[in-house]
Amino acid sequence: MTTPVAAEIEALLTAAFAPTRLAVINDSAKHSGHSGDDGSGASHFTVEIESAAFVGVSRLQRQRLVNAALGDIPGGRVHALAVKARAPGE
Repeated sequence: MTTPVAAEIEALLTAAFAPTRLAVINDSAKHSGHSGDDGSGASHFTVEIESAAFVGVSRLQRQRLVNAALGDIPGGRVHALAVKARAPGE
């Protein structure tokens, strides 16, 4: 089941990066009862994204670009967000 937060993450990243591959994975169930679990079922996510926008961009800068595109979601509405950002062919 896709949560509203996952759908919003997908929409924002699609608009910002026109990815050739995008997966938004809800990891919240793995963290049930742990720090940061707010019981919403939408507190922990992994994003796997491939986009030409990441060609020649460092791993740290890719993370920053993704976080900027997501606005208040990382660290605000979502406790934890793991980002795996790649350029095509990596």
